Amino acid sequence: MAETAEFDYIIIGGGTAGALLSNRLSAGRYRVLLIEAGRKDDYHWIHIPVGYLYCIGNPRTDWLYHTEPDAGLNGRTLRYPRGKTLGGCSSINGMIYMRGQARDYDQWAALTGDDSWRWDNTLAYFRRHEDHWRLDQPEGANENFKRLHGNKATGSTGEWRVEKQRLRWDVLDAFAQAAQQAGIPATDDFNGGSNEGVGYFEVNQKNGFRWNTAKAFLRPTCYGRANFEMWTSAHVTRLNIETRPDGSKRCTGVQVWDGTQMITATASREVILSAGAVNSPQILQLSGIGPAALLRQHGIDVVHDLPGVGANLQDHLQIRAVFKVNGVTTLNTLASSLWGKARIGLEYLAKRTGPMSMAPSQLGAFTRSSADQPWPNIEYHVQPLSLDAFGEPLHSFPAFTASVCNLNPTSRGTVNIKSPDFKAAPAIAPNYLSTPEDRQVAADSLRVTRRIVAQPALAKYQPQEWKPGVQFESDEDLARLAGDIATTIFHPVGTTKMGRDGDPMAVLDSQLRVRGIDGLRVVDAGAMPTITSGNTNSPTLMLAERAAEWIVAARRTA
Repeated sequence: MAETAEFDYIIIGGGTAGALLSNRLSAGRYRVLLIEAGRKDDYHWIHIPVGYLYCIGNPRTDWLYHTEPDAGLNGRTLRYPRGKTLGGCSSINGMIYMRGQARDYDQWAALTGDDSWRWDNTLAYFRRHEDHWRLDQPEGANENFKRLHGNKATGSTGEWRVEKQRLRWDVLDAFAQAAQQAGIPATDDFNGGSNEGVGYFEVNQKNGFRWNTAKAFLRPTCYGRANFEMWTSAHVTRLNIETRPDGSKRCTGVQVWDGTQMITATASREVILSAGAVNSPQILQLSGIGPAALLRQHGIDVVHDLPGVGANLQDHLQIRAVFKVNGVTTLNTLASSLWGKARIGLEYLAKRTGPMSMAPSQLGAFTRSSADQPWPNIEYHVQPLSLDAFGEPLHSFPAFTASVCNLNPTSRGTVNIKSPDFKAAPAIAPNYLSTPEDRQVAADSLRVTRRIVAQPALAKYQPQEWKPGVQFESDEDLARLAGDIATTIFHPVGTTKMGRDGDPMAVLDSQLRVRGIDGLRVVDAGAMPTITSGNTNSPTLMLAERAAEWIVAARRTA
């Protein structure tokens, strides 16, 4: 690389948002640079669905972050995976296609004062890149489905493939029947605006392989464009901010460490931070943009005091209840022998089906944690397996896990630098279960799990609660036990939130522009003012789709 380079747009982060932005912005004549700290997505385990087991906790593909000790988790720390490769978290995540609920986006509109964020106004941006399997078969999609997901007959095929899963399990079918017996309706589409119901998740896969954003948005088109350049294994150390004679500030480019030298890249139009809800606030703080007291604590000159940078962290905490069963196959028993593992491998090689094609969670359900909740406020990820913790061996006994999360936590955490050294990991402090509301939902959700498992559909498998244990019944006991067994589903958002003028904690305006710094946007999950009611990958793509449109429009009117 040369020591200096000039572009129209610089995109920091080749993950979910960065890949789509690269595609959209380089489709014109603009000179676009994409900078990714990780390597290319040429590691074979990225593309085999079950390979997330070998990508999380692997420095080849993961930043290897951990949370700070958390009082809500009774002092525990958690592994906090973040994708460090092209495709970002879409290369290591659970592959679940989930938009969230209509109320999420209506709330964003209220919080930002911008009705363009309302659910009805965001649907077009989900549809713009979606390629849904059901639209391959016209008889398989009714008019309402076509309204929600697009219609191939009208040319709305996108790059982001959504497929049904390539396996089923008797124990999960029984759980789905039990959920219906407990009052949760069946659904074949979690993305219609309410999400209430139980069914198998749809996944971002294609022909039995993971479909990450690098394959969807970069490889088919960007690599052949003369106006597109990509740097991998290149770490942005700080943003370059220019103060104009009138006192206003503008982001003019970035400093990049390529492993051997520091490079300056300049942007004539915009710098776009898409490094994620952990790394984007870290880069802003290292650049002197953030809470003034924090910056001074680490000897960083204050370029712009923005107290909301790194604040407002929200995440989904899942409470993993494990039930032993009898008389039914689970992955615990299927993979307990060399022959069983060989059969799994051979099935995948031959048909791209079976456990190697599995997303981490196969069956989902959305419902209310208690009757007084006005909408579905908890989500289940149900798995035909059990283990003590992610990365640990499967249990030797047959079991399933019913993980349940509070979709709308009221707890708020922080992401703050611990050092002016760009190589030092930031302090990630989610503050899980730090409010009475969250602790109550945790206790109530475990009771919902027990009610489902007690239904007749599962009785033939004699489910026995192994964790947390039936001896725990009170709100206090269940909330404390939630702290002992809960883990993150890896959905951090909100650390550079957008908001109204006058909100002192709003880092961005409603078009994702950093307040007080021209030529700089943040386009990733950190921009969400509140967490969506479900998995966060697809909402992040929608954010990027909207931002791309605004960025191009700003260029045309300049």
